[in-house]
Amino acid sequence: MNIKNRLTLMSFLQFFVWGAWLITVGNYWFATKQWSGAEFGAIFSTLGLSSILMPALIGIIADRWVSAEKLYGILHIFGGLALCYIPQVDNPATFYWVIFGAMLCYMPTISLSNSVAYTILKNNDYDVVKVFPPIRVWGTIGFIAAMWLTNLSGNKASANMFYISAFAAFILGIYAFTLPKCPPQKLIEKGSSLSQKLGLDAFKLFGTYKMAVFFIFSMFLGAALQLTNMYGDVFLSEFGNMPQYADSFVVQKSTLIMSISQFSETAFILAIPFFLKRFGIKQVMLISMLAWVLRFGFFAYGDPSFGGTSLIIMSCIVYGMAFDFFNISGSLFIETTTDSKIRSSAQGLFMMMSNGFGAFFGGIISGQVIDAFFTHDGVRDWHNIWLAFATYALVIAIAFSVMFKHKHNPEEVANVSH
Repeated sequence: MNIKNRLTLMSFLQFFVWGAWLITVGNYWFATKQWSGAEFGAIFSTLGLSSILMPALIGIIADRWVSAEKLYGILHIFGGLALCYIPQVDNPATFYWVIFGAMLCYMPTISLSNSVAYTILKNNDYDVVKVFPPIRVWGTIGFIAAMWLTNLSGNKASANMFYISAFAAFILGIYAFTLPKCPPQKLIEKGSSLSQKLGLDAFKLFGTYKMAVFFIFSMFLGAALQLTNMYGDVFLSEFGNMPQYADSFVVQKSTLIMSISQFSETAFILAIPFFLKRFGIKQVMLISMLAWVLRFGFFAYGDPSFGGTSLIIMSCIVYGMAFDFFNISGSLFIETTTDSKIRSSAQGLFMMMSNGFGAFFGGIISGQVIDAFFTHDGVRDWHNIWLAFATYALVIAIAFSVMFKHKHNPEEVANVSH
């Protein structure tokens, strides 16, 4: 198996592990366990907390002490053990801590998988900008495959979803040890400071205006990333409370409708090399922010009627641009603008700000805002909820276009492979 195929399998399994339970855990929580909604909100906060605590730390370890591919494998094996234990849990408090343990292992592997792929591709003289997106697209296909397997096998409300995820995690963990070596740089010069020895130099990136702005907006946009994972399926399912929509395809097959978003990702990931070389990293990230405006806006006016379903599908289609154009181009921006000595650490920082602080505060604040302003007698006003999210994304896009100073240099993007 050649290098590209080996990394493709890694990418597929990486997101298969997540897709097996992320979208359907709400069904397990509410339908099977019949636990409360307030407690469920804390489950998604574990993604944010784990992304705050672990990616930067794991990136430092990979830069300094442990080969990245081995660290990657170890994390997946321990994460799989935690997932295996979840079906034994019989109360929400314990569930929170076990899923938190699983996420402490899983979330840093997202940025670490990027570092492993970039290192292996560069060591084999591949053009990363051209070759990486088609590899990464198989991660999205893995996510879709896991969603469909969980749903179509009748396990979308069953504990079996965690066993499916754990099995994939064990396979990936073992497989990681067979990947080409990605040894730590260990480029510590004599007389280095304590921060250099500990690999904390990546945090100095906040001292540069452009990087600080990039990381801050990564946090703001990260707040939008989990909103549709948290509320999308619930939004579609609650149309079932309206008699005219109770038996509609949108309500009955809401998870399959949501999976259109992941199919969209596959197309837009493949388009990233063209957009990056044609428009540059800043414009691609700005396009992502405007796509979030459309994502939420289409949801605001969507419903299970014929015309309304078209808007829901349009929202799912534009999601691919909204999600991938920022995450993938942001990762490549880190790759093109940071020193090789701190690159894994810098990728961890990006993950920490977007999927960490952004997702954590976005999840908590959005829940409070929805309860305070958009819930009346237990009924959520989804139209205005989505309009509020769309307005937030528009403000972020306008501010980013003004504050982020980055001139497009086609050679910079081309040089990412060297």
